[in-house]
Amino acid sequence: MARRARWNHSPAFKAKFALSALKGDKTMCELATQFDAHPNQIKQWKDQLLDGVTDVFDDKPKASKEPENDVKSLHTKIGQLTLENGFFGEALAKAGLLGRKEMTNRDHKLSLARQADLLGISRGSLYYEPRPACEDDLRLMRRIDELHMDYPFAGSRMMKGLLRQEGFTAGRLHVASCMKRMGIQALYRRPNTSKPAPGHKVSAYLLRTFAVIRPNQVWAMDITYIPMARGFVYLVAMLDWFSRKVLAWRLSTPLETGPCIEALKDARRHHGKPEIMNTDQGSPFTSIDFIKTLKDAGIQISMEDKGAWRDNVFVERLWRTIKYEEIYLHAYESVSAARESLCRYLAFYNSMSPHSSLDGQTPDQAYLKPLRPIPVAA
Repeated sequence: MARRARWNHSPAFKAKFALSALKGDKTMCELATQFDAHPNQIKQWKDQLLDGVTDVFDDKPKASKEPENDVKSLHTKIGQLTLENGFFGEALAKAGLLGRKEMTNRDHKLSLARQADLLGISRGSLYYEPRPACEDDLRLMRRIDELHMDYPFAGSRMMKGLLRQEGFTAGRLHVASCMKRMGIQALYRRPNTSKPAPGHKVSAYLLRTFAVIRPNQVWAMDITYIPMARGFVYLVAMLDWFSRKVLAWRLSTPLETGPCIEALKDARRHHGKPEIMNTDQGSPFTSIDFIKTLKDAGIQISMEDKGAWRDNVFVERLWRTIKYEEIYLHAYESVSAARESLCRYLAFYNSMSPHSSLDGQTPDQAYLKPLRPIPVAA
């Protein structure tokens, strides 16, 4: 099999590609097919566009420094570089393999081989191109998502058995890979053997004996997988724990922290701020940027235990409702179609859907005119 020749795309092509990704109307798979490029390359160009956009409006000339040629200055510079290299090495050790791969820049004058050597990673790993999900995998992942809503305790072994009964031939390892790609796992209490990402801090769960008695006392946020006709996206939602009202939401093609921060800022802009924010221990919620946004706003942080689905049961119930009443009834053709349809449904959910747990009130009514406190979370 002949190796595909490496393409050198023009800056104009990269800018067009990055703007399409930033617009968010198409999934990474659709963009990759349209422009004949890899999804990882799309994300890299998008990040470069966001990082360099401020330079467009920077009118200040950059000061240039004359090089120092004397021996004393050179010795000082060598000592400084030695100290900085030691700090850089410690930072690399904490960044992990994926973090170091994201530091590479294919457009830099420094060769990729040298970049890989400096970052301590294999050069071959930089050229690996994962294949986008095929139609069979998308169909399998959609069914896994449906079965997970019915049997949230099912792990990859049980899920494989359930799928075999319906005619799917996927093995356990392939089912486990699909579940990992979708970001779902069996929900049950287990020993906490996992570790947070390097540099990410996990907060304690604050709602064990906490009575929620009014709106804007506790907000909860979570992310779920949304299947589409071609590919998939992620739905981020902010929920008021007392009234079950969806305060803000975002669709995201990659699983990133940005949409979570946008939803948080949108909810604060229209509804004030809560005393406590409850999330799971996913990397978007333990990221430095998300934690800083909460602390700057003076919001206490609560994180549910690993595998303890009851700690965020109201959001889990919201996902089940949205998927069975909206998502599974449609095959979204594009991200914009999914966004429009979900916008209509969530407006109905907030303003017209009565909840038995709210004495027949809608979330909007319970948010504006609370009748009674609800039980503690766990």
